[in-house]
Amino acid sequence: MISVSNVSLQFGKRVLFDGVSVTFNSGNCYGIIGANGSGKSTFLKLLSGDLDSTTGTISVAGGKRISVLKQDQFAYDEYTVLMTVVMGHKELYQIMREKDRLYAKADFTDEDGLRASELEAKFAEMDGWNAESEAAKLLNDLGIPENMHQQQMKQLEGSQKVRVLLAQALFGNPDILILDEPTNHLDIDACRWLEEFLINFDNTAIVVSHDRHFLDKVCTYVCDIDYGKIQMYSGNYSFWVEASQLALRQRSESNKKVDEKRKELQDFIARFSANASKARQATSRKKILEKLTLDEIRPSSRKYPFINFKPEREAGNDILHIENLAKSIDSQLMFKGFSLHVHKGDKIAFVGSNDLVKTTLFQILAGELKADSGSFKWGVSTTQAYFPRENSKYFDVDLNIVDWLRQYSKETDENFVRGFLGRMLFSGEESLKSVRVLSGGEKVRCMFSRMMLTNANVIILDEPTNHLDLEAITALNRGLESFPGTVLFSSHDHQLVQTVANRIIELTPNGCIDRMGVTYDEYLDDQRLKEQRLALY
Repeated sequence: MISVSNVSLQFGKRVLFDGVSVTFNSGNCYGIIGANGSGKSTFLKLLSGDLDSTTGTISVAGGKRISVLKQDQFAYDEYTVLMTVVMGHKELYQIMREKDRLYAKADFTDEDGLRASELEAKFAEMDGWNAESEAAKLLNDLGIPENMHQQQMKQLEGSQKVRVLLAQALFGNPDILILDEPTNHLDIDACRWLEEFLINFDNTAIVVSHDRHFLDKVCTYVCDIDYGKIQMYSGNYSFWVEASQLALRQRSESNKKVDEKRKELQDFIARFSANASKARQATSRKKILEKLTLDEIRPSSRKYPFINFKPEREAGNDILHIENLAKSIDSQLMFKGFSLHVHKGDKIAFVGSNDLVKTTLFQILAGELKADSGSFKWGVSTTQAYFPRENSKYFDVDLNIVDWLRQYSKETDENFVRGFLGRMLFSGEESLKSVRVLSGGEKVRCMFSRMMLTNANVIILDEPTNHLDLEAITALNRGLESFPGTVLFSSHDHQLVQTVANRIIELTPNGCIDRMGVTYDEYLDDQRLKEQRLALY
C-alpha cells in the first residue's frame, strides 16, 4: 500500500500539485490520467521516491518492494540482457554479487563461510535459484529471444531495450509496480501479454498510459490529475469518460427531477457492471462498481477538442485503384507488386511491424514521394486531406496560429478563424502564439484544423494519435467514427483501429493480408491468419 498525504509540489512559481491525498491499495491497478503537462510522470517519480515533494508525506507499507519501469535506455549498456532483468530485484542482485565475491576469494575464511551461509539462506528464501529462468521467461514473453539473453544491452536496438527494461520492472513479483507508458514500442502480441500479466497481478499496479484499450483492460480505478488535484474514480477509463459526461449533462439539466437523475445514474452503473468479463481484474472492477455510491460520480472539468471531418461533397463509387506499386528506400524494400482497390465507405487500417512501410505508402498516395514502379489513380470525384507522421515543415514559418490557419481557409475573416480555433482549444491569447513554439500536441490539433477546413471526402492519417492527450484521442476517435467518407490510416491505438476500421490490411515484406468486414480484435484472434502472417514474414 502507498499512502499520499497532503502532498504539494512546486517548481519556482509553478504549483504542479496542491494538497494531494490518495491511497493505493493492494489487488488493484490504478490508471493515472491527465492532460499533457499535468504532471503524470512527475507524480510517478514522487511515488517511487525519485523526487521529493515540497510538502506532505508519501508512505509505503513496511517491507514492501517498489519496482519502476526505467526510462534510461543506456543505463545498463555494459550488462547482459539477462542480468539487466535480474537487477530489477535490487536486494537479490546484491546478494548474488556478494556471494560471487566471497567465493572468488583466494583466502576464504571461517568468517566468510558464515557470511556466505547467511547469504545462501536469503538467496533461497527469495527463490534465487529460479531467478535466471524467471528472467528468461519474461524476456521470451516480451519478444526477446533466448539467443539475445547473453548479449550486452548496448548491442540491442532501442525498442528491444525498452522491452528488457519492462521485463526488469516486472521481475520478482514486486509488491508495488509503477509503469510509465509501458506499451510504448511493444507490438500487439507483447501488449496483449502485458495486459494479461497485469490482469492477473495480485499486488498494487500504478500505470500512466495514453492507450485507452490498455487502460480499459487492466484498470480497476482511474486517478485524474486536474488543476493540481488528484481525484480517484472507480472503474476503468471508459467508465470514467461516460460517467463524468453523464454527471456534467445532468448538472445542466436543472429541470430534471432528482429521482429521474438518480435512476439514470443507477442504470448506468448497472450497465457497466454487467459488462464485466470473468477475468480477475474485470471481476474485481465489477465488485467495485456495484458498491459505488452516486455521490462519487462527478463531472470532470476536462475539455475535448471538436474534431469533425465533414466532406463538401459525396464521392462517387470510384475511390482509389493501386496497381503493382513498388518502392525501396536506401536499398531496403518497402513493398513490391502492391495492388489495392479502395471502395466507397472503406475505413482501412494499415497495420504491420514496419512503420516506415506505411508512411512510405501514404507519402506516395499524397503525392509527396514517387513510387519506383507501378501506378495509382484517385477517383475524379475524390478530394484528399493528408495527416503526415512528421509535420515540422508545416510550422517552419513566422506566423501566429490564426494567420497560419488562415492560409488554409476559404473563409479568411479573423472571427471565423478564431472561432474555429476556439473549438480546437486555442482560445483567447493562445490563438496568437507563434507556431514555432507549439508543443507536439498543439501542432497535431493545428493539423487537424487544417484538414477539417479542406472538407475532403477521403482522409489519410499516419499515426494521428502521437503527442495527443486522452481527450484529443477520444475526440479524434469519435470524429473518424462519424465521418461519412473514406479513411486510410495507421495507428498503434488499439481502440481507434477496433472502433473505426471496417477493413484491415497488413503490409508484410512478402505481400499483404487484406480482410474486409472484420474488427481488429477478430483479425488478431483468427488463428488461420496468424499462420498466414508468420509465413509472410
